[in-house]
Amino acid sequence: MKKNPYLLEKRLDVKEKQSQQKTVIALSGIMFLSGFIVAGLDFRFQWIKIPEWTAIIGAVLFLIAYGLYAEVLRENTYLSRTIEVQENQKVIDTGLYGIVRHPMYAVTVILFLSMPIVLGSLIAFIIFLTYPFIIAGRIINEEKVLEEGLAGYSEYKKKVKYRLIPFIW
Repeated sequence: MKKNPYLLEKRLDVKEKQSQQKTVIALSGIMFLSGFIVAGLDFRFQWIKIPEWTAIIGAVLFLIAYGLYAEVLRENTYLSRTIEVQENQKVIDTGLYGIVRHPMYAVTVILFLSMPIVLGSLIAFIIFLTYPFIIAGRIINEEKVLEEGLAGYSEYKKKVKYRLIPFIW
């Protein structure tokens, strides 16, 4: 809040203009709502019991991912919740952005997959497994916007080959 209030303002802007992105947001909302409801019901009715130590692993993964998320926010002051190219925006190609082109999404995949583990729900974990596929649509659309409007993004794509997961995609 103190170091970069503009970034906070951009992160709180949720008015997506593109219809494809509105679909991604809606699907993500459905995934979250159903995943957390199922996790609660799974806990209440003990549908599938998983070992308690998995919650500890999930919590460790969540904390690591949360730290990485903070690093992504520190590295890229152009982050926005909406797909857009901002005035004077530059390509960030160092740090986590030197490993994958979309480190924020990569970190959110870890965050979101660790949540149902922390909650001890295998069924909710299966629901949250849809997130990487949902976010893939957002990434493909976002890259089109960035290629068209952000100088140097095409060169960046050649330099950093992977979008989300190193050596895979």
